[in-house]
Amino acid sequence: MIVKSEHDLMQLLDSLLREPKEFWDSFYKEKSNDIPFFCDTPDEHLVKYVERENIRPCHVLELGCGNGRNAIYLAKQGFSVTAVDLSKEAIAWATDQAANDNVQIHFVCENIFDLDLPCQKFNFIYDSGCFHHLAPHRRISYIQLIQKHLANKGQFSISAFKENGKYGGSSLSDQQYYIDRSLHGGLGYNKEKLQAIFHEFMEIEIRDMQYEHLHENEFGLEDFIVGLFKKA
Repeated sequence: MIVKSEHDLMQLLDSLLREPKEFWDSFYKEKSNDIPFFCDTPDEHLVKYVERENIRPCHVLELGCGNGRNAIYLAKQGFSVTAVDLSKEAIAWATDQAANDNVQIHFVCENIFDLDLPCQKFNFIYDSGCFHHLAPHRRISYIQLIQKHLANKGQFSISAFKENGKYGGSSLSDQQYYIDRSLHGGLGYNKEKLQAIFHEFMEIEIRDMQYEHLHENEFGLEDFIVGLFKKA
């Protein structure tokens, strides 16, 4: 490859670090595996945002929807949802789940950085576990994606591995991932890192995900960090 543009550079770096699409298809194909989020319960902070009216029914873009549990919850609450995932197996699972729950969701099987949503703006963008699987160079693309598709005064939320947590969360330097040619299962974040990365946005909250004393309609895991931000 001859690098002639930013796109070429991103593709080159992706080739060093990105998990291939086939990995995620295999991951989501085995639905019986003991994966905590292979469930039908929405994230606890998402439920709280809706119940406390931090967000109200609007147009939503979900990045990395997996089996659709959060997209389905939002659709049931009256949101208009576009949900994206790289894995065709994840999208098939999510589509079946949505049909069973009789909700309408626009599912898209695509890499989030190859989305073709021309001029489309969303009032809320949600990411449950996609961000920590992105290589450092893709943070730039991620922020560009948020800026492009989030409406003015819109909000976005992420949940990600905490550093050195139970489920992952590598705390290596950004440089080391490229030396090792591995993301070591996913990058870990703390409050200060998220504040630095998303400094262009207004911070509404950054906190640990709750995992104890949850209601039966809430999902939570220890050693995850969640954040809610607003576009000025």
